[in-house]
Amino acid sequence: MAALGGLMEPVRVVLVDDEWLVRAGLTTMLSGAEDITVVGEAGDGANVVELVRSTRADVVLMDLRMPGTDGVTATARLRDLPVAVLVLTTFDTDDLVRRALRAGAEGFLLKDTPPADLVAAIRRAATGEPTLSPAIVRKLIARMTGGDESRLVRARSALAALTEGERRVAEAVGEGLSNAEIAAAQFMSVATVKAYVSRILVKFEVANRVQIALLVRDAE
Repeated sequence: MAALGGLMEPVRVVLVDDEWLVRAGLTTMLSGAEDITVVGEAGDGANVVELVRSTRADVVLMDLRMPGTDGVTATARLRDLPVAVLVLTTFDTDDLVRRALRAGAEGFLLKDTPPADLVAAIRRAATGEPTLSPAIVRKLIARMTGGDESRLVRARSALAALTEGERRVAEAVGEGLSNAEIAAAQFMSVATVKAYVSRILVKFEVANRVQIALLVRDAE
């Protein structure tokens, strides 16, 4: 959301799902939030980059299983754009969710997420805040990590390159803690934690805190 004349512009959302009934339902659901507007939709990920650019979207709600260009491929194409991707998924798609995480997805929502939770997640994503509760982050990471030797070596090498403070923050992110929780546990300000997270993102060469968490778990 951006300030305009003292007011906040609505969060601009694009829906990408092959089921038009799902898109229609989401549009209806989100229409009740004055600070969110659906600015575009697509039945697959083929033209998602052009759609996001033309609509200046802040958030994309992305289905994973779609004919044509799937959600993982589309998410990867959006990685360099200033847009947050929230995946619409179920817990029975672990492999796809893991691939979407590594492609740059910033959060996950079940398709039966209550409207209030969906709206709150979109608002957080638009402001760069975590889009899942720590409990859900931990559950997802626990289900989706596990590893091959090359991933283990790369992850441990990445952790070794961090300073002591950065490593403590990275490990806390790996536990699914929010910035406020990390700040309280590490006796830091929230601003300091955010600065650490920004440096870790650069050093790990990843796009978001969920990917930090995955890499930390890969090192275990």
